[in-house]
Amino acid sequence: MAAMTTVPSYTPSLWVRVCHALPRLDLTMQMKDNIFVPDSWEYQQTLLVLSSLSAIALVISLLVVLSFLIHYCCCHRGDRGEGSEEEEEDEDGSTGHGYSGKKGRGICCVTWVAVAAVTLCCVAIGVGFYGNSEANDGMYQLTSSLLTANYTLASIDLLISDTISGLQLSISGPLTSMEELFTGSKPFLVSTRNCRRLSENMIKLLSSISLARSNVDAGLWNDSSVSGASIIPLTPVPPSVAPTVVPGSSLMPNPFSPGWAANTLMVNEDYRWLSYVLLLLLDLIVCLFILLGLAKQARWLLILMTVLAWLALFLSWGSLGLETATVVALSDFCSDPNMFVLNSTQFNSGTSSDVLDYYLTCSRRMNSPFQQLLTQSQRALSNIHTQLSNLDRNALTQFPKAEKSLREVQQILNSTEGNFHQLVALLNCRGLNKDYIDSLKGLCYDGMEGLLYLSLYSFLSALAFTAILCSLPGAWRSFPSESEEYEDSDSESEDPFTSHQARRPQASGSQRGAMAPFYNYPGAGWTPPFSSAPPLPTPNVSSNGNPGYESLPLTDRQSPPPSYSPSMLTGYGGSQSHPNPAHSRNLYSR
Repeated sequence: MAAMTTVPSYTPSLWVRVCHALPRLDLTMQMKDNIFVPDSWEYQQTLLVLSSLSAIALVISLLVVLSFLIHYCCCHRGDRGEGSEEEEEDEDGSTGHGYSGKKGRGICCVTWVAVAAVTLCCVAIGVGFYGNSEANDGMYQLTSSLLTANYTLASIDLLISDTISGLQLSISGPLTSMEELFTGSKPFLVSTRNCRRLSENMIKLLSSISLARSNVDAGLWNDSSVSGASIIPLTPVPPSVAPTVVPGSSLMPNPFSPGWAANTLMVNEDYRWLSYVLLLLLDLIVCLFILLGLAKQARWLLILMTVLAWLALFLSWGSLGLETATVVALSDFCSDPNMFVLNSTQFNSGTSSDVLDYYLTCSRRMNSPFQQLLTQSQRALSNIHTQLSNLDRNALTQFPKAEKSLREVQQILNSTEGNFHQLVALLNCRGLNKDYIDSLKGLCYDGMEGLLYLSLYSFLSALAFTAILCSLPGAWRSFPSESEEYEDSDSESEDPFTSHQARRPQASGSQRGAMAPFYNYPGAGWTPPFSSAPPLPTPNVSSNGNPGYESLPLTDRQSPPPSYSPSMLTGYGGSQSHPNPAHSRNLYSR
C-alpha cells in the first residue's frame, strides 16, 4: 500500500516561466544566460541592469514633474499679467465657488485629477497589503518546511548516535563480562565473540550513514552518548520545538544547515514585512491628508504632504527596482531548483550527488543509497539475536551467573532494534522530499505571487505620486488668498445697518461700486404729514468716498424710521394707489 502512495511533485507556475524568459543584459549590453548562479559576477550584473530600469523611470518621473512645475509657473505669471477685462468676464460669470469661467474650469479639472491620483494610490495600497501578506505566507511555509526537515535530520542523527552508543555499551559492559564467564566453554565463547564482532561491524555501517550535517549540529547529541545510560526508543516532538542550532557567524555554514537557513529567513522576513507595512502606512497617510487638504483648502497641509509625496515617490521607485531583481532571480531559481541544489557547493559538500538526487526527486525507479548499508545492518542485528537466543537456551543452565549480563545485552539490543526501524523510516525519501516540495511551493508559488503584487503596488504608487506632484500646484490656485479673505470680511463688516440684499453686490466685486444708500432713492427724504420726526440728515462724502453723516447731539436724535428696499417701496406704492393720509398719520405717530 505504501508503494501506491502518490509522490508530491513541483511544477513551475506560469509567472515563473514568464519571468524566467525575460532577456538578460549585463553592463556591456550583451545577452546572458538565465541560469541561476548568484555567486557569479556576470549574473549579478544582469540583476543590476534590471533593477536600474526603475532608476531610469525615476528620472523620467522627475522630468515630468519638473516640466509641469515650469509650465504652471509660466502660466501663472501670464495669468497675473492679463488685462482686467478678462478678469471681469470671469468674475461676472462666477457664482461664488470659483469654478466658473475658463480659469475656474481648469482649476476644477486639475483638482479632480489630484483626487483621481489619490484614489489610484489608495488602490495601489490595497494591492500592496495583499502582496505583503502573500509573500509573508510563502516565507512562513518555507521556514516551516525547513524546520521540519531540520527536525528530521536531527532525529536521524539522534537515532544513529543512540544506536551506536547502545552497541558500544553492550560491547564494553555485558559482552566483556560474558566472555570472562565463558572462558572455559569454547562454543559459548565463540558465540559471545561473534556478537561482539557483529556489533562492531554494525557500528561501522551506521557510522558511514551521513546526510552532511554540520559539525555544530552533529555535536548537539554528544550528551546522549553517556555510558551506563539506558537506551529508550526516540519519542518524536513537534517541529516547533525541534532543536535548531544557529552558528555564531552570519555566513552560510558548510555544509548547508536547514535550521540556520530557517532562522535567518525568519529574521529577514520580519524586517521585510515591517518595512513594507511602514511604507504602506506612509502612502496611506499621505493620500488621506492630501484629500483633507483639498477639502479644507489648507495650504500648509498640502505643502507638508507634498514633501512626503516626494519621499514616497523615491521609495516607490526604489522598492520597484529591488522587487524586479528579486522576482527575476527567484524565477531563475524556481524554474529548475534541483539543478541549482545539485551544482551548488554549499549543498553537496560532504554528500554525494546520488544522495541529493534521491531526496530531491524521490523517484520510484531509484533505490535508496543507504539500502545496502541498512540491509547489512539488519542482517547483523538478526545474527546477534540468533547468537543470544542460543546462549539463552544452552549457556544459562551451565553458567547461571551469565544471566544478568545476557539480559542486559538483550535489553540493549531490543532498544537498538526499535531505533533502527525508526531510522529506516526516516531515511526514506518521502518525508524529506515532502518538506522540500512544500518549501518550493511556499517560495515559488505564494512568495512569487506576493512579490509580483508588491511590484504592481510600487509601480502604481509611483505613477500616482507623480500625478499628485504634477496636479497639486494647480489645485492651489482654487484656494482663496489671505488678502482676499480679509477684503471680503472687511467689506461685510463696514455698515451694520446695511441690509443683506445690499451686501451681495458689494461682495461680488469692487468694479460695480458701492451700493447707493437708501436715502438716495426717490422719495426716501419724503416726510409724511403730521409727523413729529425730524428731517433726515444730509449725507457728506468723506475722504475715502464713503457717505457720512453730520454729527448730531445724541439727545436730539430719535429712533430712525424703518428701512425699505426699492422693491418693497415699489410694491407698497403699487398696492396702494390712493394713499390714506389718516392711515399714514397713525402709522408714523406711533
